[in-house]
Amino acid sequence: MKPNLSSAQLKKEQTVTLETRRLKSGIGAKILFITMDLIYGRKGSLRKFKVLEVVARVPYIAWEQVSYIAITHTHSNPEFARDIHSEVSSHRAQQDNELFHLLIIEELLQRKGIKQGFFRFKVIPQIMAWFYYQLSWILFVLRPKWSYSLNAQFEDHAEHEYMKFISENPELEEQEWVSAFTTDYGKFENVADVLRQIAVDEREHKLESLSNLDNPRFKRKK
Repeated sequence: MKPNLSSAQLKKEQTVTLETRRLKSGIGAKILFITMDLIYGRKGSLRKFKVLEVVARVPYIAWEQVSYIAITHTHSNPEFARDIHSEVSSHRAQQDNELFHLLIIEELLQRKGIKQGFFRFKVIPQIMAWFYYQLSWILFVLRPKWSYSLNAQFEDHAEHEYMKFISENPELEEQEWVSAFTTDYGKFENVADVLRQIAVDEREHKLESLSNLDNPRFKRKK
């Protein structure tokens, strides 16, 4: 991941995101977004972002596990296995980054005293994550390009939703970000900036998934 940006840089990146057209969503992404809107509302909120982050880590876990299986079966070709392991390292880094997003959002919810119903915000997110894992895993096995494309759509959606939420809630600029995760994630002037950084991270995940669409290893032989 790239180093965290300054407050001024983050505000510029917010403008970039809001002026950039969203990626076109496929069937899988549309079903996921519609489901989240029906259960948690169309507008962004910290509670909805928590659900989003629970689900966001899933593809990287699926890819990592499939890749390790592949390494087991390709170790007789060390160079090829090394290339796969390099991808695993990237997936792990993205997964860890998404984990801190989840922890930061959960911390914000608790500090603000925002209530979270057990079924809607504990049970349902786990069910959604399970289904998304299965879909990501199956698509990756059938054709990795499909799974990367789905993830890019999901990350693009997250990037835009975070930036839109910040623009609709200017009071976030005045809320100091006090956190147990500054050593792990960085220091920011306010809650708006840490959410902007999370959105920028999501963009980086999106771009990495899009770059994998052209990976020669994932191209079908004619």
